[in-house]
Amino acid sequence: MVRLTRAQQQARTRSAVLGAAVREFAEHGYADAKVDRIAARAELTRGAVYSNFPSKRSLYLAVLLDSWPHAPILPAGAPAGRIAVDEAAEAFARAWLERLPFAGDTAAAARLRSRSVTGVFDDEPGRTALGEVTRLEALLLALALESCPPAAGRRVRLAELILTLLHGADHLAGSAPGFGDPFDVARACGHLARAAPPDDWDPPHLPFVQAAELCDDPWQSPDGVAEDGLLVVLGSARLSAAEEAVRAAGPGDRVTVAVVSGDPAETGALIRLRVTGLAACLRRAFPASAAPPVHVDLDDGPVLAAAIGAEAGDGTEAAVRVRGGRVVARASGRGAGHAVAIALPATGTDQS
Repeated sequence: MVRLTRAQQQARTRSAVLGAAVREFAEHGYADAKVDRIAARAELTRGAVYSNFPSKRSLYLAVLLDSWPHAPILPAGAPAGRIAVDEAAEAFARAWLERLPFAGDTAAAARLRSRSVTGVFDDEPGRTALGEVTRLEALLLALALESCPPAAGRRVRLAELILTLLHGADHLAGSAPGFGDPFDVARACGHLARAAPPDDWDPPHLPFVQAAELCDDPWQSPDGVAEDGLLVVLGSARLSAAEEAVRAAGPGDRVTVAVVSGDPAETGALIRLRVTGLAACLRRAFPASAAPPVHVDLDDGPVLAAAIGAEAGDGTEAAVRVRGGRVVARASGRGAGHAVAIALPATGTDQS
C-alpha cells in the first residue's frame, strides 16, 4: 500500500472538493448550492470541506480561480510591435468576451462559465472591494492602451467605458441568452477607442497629501532581489490609489503594487480572480512593448507589507522608495504612493 504524505492527502482532498463543487455550482448556482451536497459528492465529511475552505463563498471563488490561467500582466503573447489603440481595444474585447456563456447554458452554468460573482458579494466590504478592483483593472487596461498610437495621454476613462460595455454584455448573456452579437460588442470597443473622451488627471486632494519621510533604512526584499523603485502596499478598499503612484512616478521608476486584504480567502480571492482574468486578456491583445509601468503582486502582499512595517488590512495604504538596497523615503495613509513618488527622483545624486 502506498502511503500518502499529509501534504499529498490535503491536495487530494482539496481536488476532490473542487471537483464536486464545480458540479454542484453548475447544477444549482451559487445561491442554492449546499456544502452538504458538495461533501456527499466528494465522499467526504462537511468538516473536511470546511477544513480546506472556510466558507461557501471562498469555495466558489476557488472554483473560479482554478479555471483561470495564472499569468503576469504582461509581456504578452500578442503580435510583436506596436498596434493602433482601436485595434488593441478590439483585440482585448474579443479575448474578454470568450468567457461569455453559450445560449443553451442553464443560468447556473452560464454564471460559472463567465466566472460571474453577481450576487456573491452583496455585503459592503465585498461591494467596496469590487468597486476598487474594477478601478484597478481600468488603470491596467488604460496603461496598456496609452502605449498604443496615436499618443493621447491618459486613457482611463476609455478603459472604464470599455469595461462597462463588456460587463454589460456579460450580464445580458446571462439574463437574456442569445441577445446581442459579441463581435459587434468587440467592434464597438474599437470605435470607442477612436472617439475617446477627454481624460484629465488632477485629483483635488493630492496637493494636501502629507509629505513622505526621508530616511536611510536597510531594505531586505522577501525574495532577496532588492530592485530599486516604488513599493506601494494597498488594501482591498484602497486599490484605486495605485494610479496616484503611477502618475507621479518618474520615467525610470519601477512601481510595485502589493495587494493585501483582511480576508484573503474571500476578498483576496476576489481580487486575484479579477486581476488574473484581466491579465490573461491583456497578454493576448497587447505586445510586450505595451507592458504597463506597474507590477501587481498578488502573492507576496502580506510579506511585503510586513517588510515595510505596514498592516495587511483592507484599508492599508503605505509606500516606500527603495534605492541601492536602502529605503530612502516612506509614507503611510491616503496618498502614500504619490508622496513617496515625488519625494525623491528615481535616479540622481541627491542626498536624503
